[in-house]
Amino acid sequence: MIEVKELRRSFGPVVAVDGISFSVGQGQVLGLLGPNGAGKTTAMRMLACYIRPDSGTASVCGHDILKDPIGVRRSLGYLAENSPAYPEMTVGGFLRFICDVRQIKGKDRKKSLDRIVPMCSIDSVYHQTIETLSKGYKRRVGLAQALIHDPPVLILDEPTDGLDPNQKHDVRKLITEMGKDKCIIISTHILEEVEAICSRTIIIARGKVLVDSTPKQLKEKHHVSLDEIFRTITKMKKSA
Repeated sequence: MIEVKELRRSFGPVVAVDGISFSVGQGQVLGLLGPNGAGKTTAMRMLACYIRPDSGTASVCGHDILKDPIGVRRSLGYLAENSPAYPEMTVGGFLRFICDVRQIKGKDRKKSLDRIVPMCSIDSVYHQTIETLSKGYKRRVGLAQALIHDPPVLILDEPTDGLDPNQKHDVRKLITEMGKDKCIIISTHILEEVEAICSRTIIIARGKVLVDSTPKQLKEKHHVSLDEIFRTITKMKKSA
């Protein structure tokens, strides 16, 4: 459902993503790992058609990010790093606005809202303005807008950032359930989260893919924790 071919993007002299290639299929939850500045967010922004690559390309559900960005956006839900929203809007108003953007109307709109509001546990803040919400609730509203059109592909940048332990548990459970029939990429710094919900792991540093495996295979190969594996691999790259 996602095919990435030699994607490259630089910002001035800094190469953020350096010719990465990988694919993700239906029923897979891919954990995209890397230190700060590794290129994770840039890669996801290119897949979501927020920025264009300098070279290479990718497709989402058969839609090319360069030739058919509208088709890509219709096929995926994207939770950005900072969950941008309109602070003066109520949660309900914002989600209805997203429905307008997604052209979800009439009975389909009611059905979508009735499904997504309890799913993301935002019933209690539905009539509050977004600026009054805690960081955790803002994150859940961001997740709701990504899921509202029930897309086959999800790209989630730090989906549990700012959530309390109970909320993290709920979101991880939700991602695990959705991962059975969707294609999901998540970026996270929480390695226990990768072990809990990801069926596959890619580690990148300085814009390059260093490892493409599963959490279980990595631990069996190196006989240490995923945390130690991550530190060793990314430090080796840094010193090389």
